[in-house]
Amino acid sequence: MNATTTTLKHEVQEVLTNNILPFWTNRMIDSRGGFYGRINGNNELIAEADKGAILNARILWTFSAAYRLLRRKDYLQVATRAKRVIIHDFFDKEYGGIYWSLNCNGIPIDTKKQIYALGFAIYGLSEYYRATADQEALEYAIRLFNDIEAHSFDTVKNGYFEATTRDWQEIADMRLSEKDANERKTMNTHLHILEPYTNLYRVWKDERLKQQIHNLVNLFIHQIKHPETHHLQLFFDDDWNSKYDIISYGHDIEASWLIHEAALELGDAQLLTEIESVIQQIACAASEGLTAQGGMMYEKDVKQNHTDTDLHWWVQAETVVGYLNIYQHFGDEDSLQKAVNCWNFIKNHLIDHTHGEWLWSVHLDGTPNHVDDKAGFWKCPYHNGRMCMEIMERFK
Repeated sequence: MNATTTTLKHEVQEVLTNNILPFWTNRMIDSRGGFYGRINGNNELIAEADKGAILNARILWTFSAAYRLLRRKDYLQVATRAKRVIIHDFFDKEYGGIYWSLNCNGIPIDTKKQIYALGFAIYGLSEYYRATADQEALEYAIRLFNDIEAHSFDTVKNGYFEATTRDWQEIADMRLSEKDANERKTMNTHLHILEPYTNLYRVWKDERLKQQIHNLVNLFIHQIKHPETHHLQLFFDDDWNSKYDIISYGHDIEASWLIHEAALELGDAQLLTEIESVIQQIACAASEGLTAQGGMMYEKDVKQNHTDTDLHWWVQAETVVGYLNIYQHFGDEDSLQKAVNCWNFIKNHLIDHTHGEWLWSVHLDGTPNHVDDKAGFWKCPYHNGRMCMEIMERFK
């Protein structure tokens, strides 16, 4: 390690243990069971808010990983609480899979099967197993892997469909969120199947799982990545025709290191040789979204020539990890500087030093966004918590 990465490691561990995780342990534990569903952008608890699968699965992953690294019993208690919520409340005991949401009392209200949510449940459960060797968590992670393969994988044209009804039938509205296009295949869901499959493979060396990870990596480099711009394409029809020309800078940089992580975990020398130049191309393309202050803008609609210049918490977190990954594996000092610049932007603009956690985003002029949540369906401790823990592990 050099002085820069040593300082970075100490700073992120302090933010993880004194800013991010205490927010969730002190403010989000619901006495009725599980976790509250929302704290708004003004730090007000909305106790009656619905509870999302993504939030709960990401809490499970974050506190499991924190316990694995730091062995603090309070982290294990939160992780175990989240594991119980996923298995006892979100898991569909009749049809399998994970419900999309519960009401504030833990009763299922949206029972659709969004494959993205199943992926995050696998991510959390497999991490809990890594931290504790709990067999029940591994068993449920494997069940969900089998559900995805049985009901989402396109055996004819390859890839994974977005969503189904509760009993695995066709569903008209497949969108992950209101801002997404209603297409049957998306980059985002494929990325967040690759991510949990890689983590599951760390603890379960199943041959079919290995083959599907390899297949997902190939889909990213041959179908999802644009061959000329090297940005990731976002929405596809069944035949892998790209439907919209939108650049997501955060997903570009996040994918660059998650694809690399998957190939490293497979230990396939030929695949690594093939993808190493590709992930550097993706990271380089993502840098088009960097600002003079070191932050990363959200996305660009190429057709409309319009850029969403807001600087979201998750995009900044993935920017730091993505460029540190390029520095760590390829010795690129410029990428180290990009990571440090973004971390400095985070410290100066996104971390809430008064109330804990990070803001959803700031505008390009530095104005804070208090409209979007501090905690909720999508605002979770996973991106920023993972950034801290990636740095802690990479630069021990």
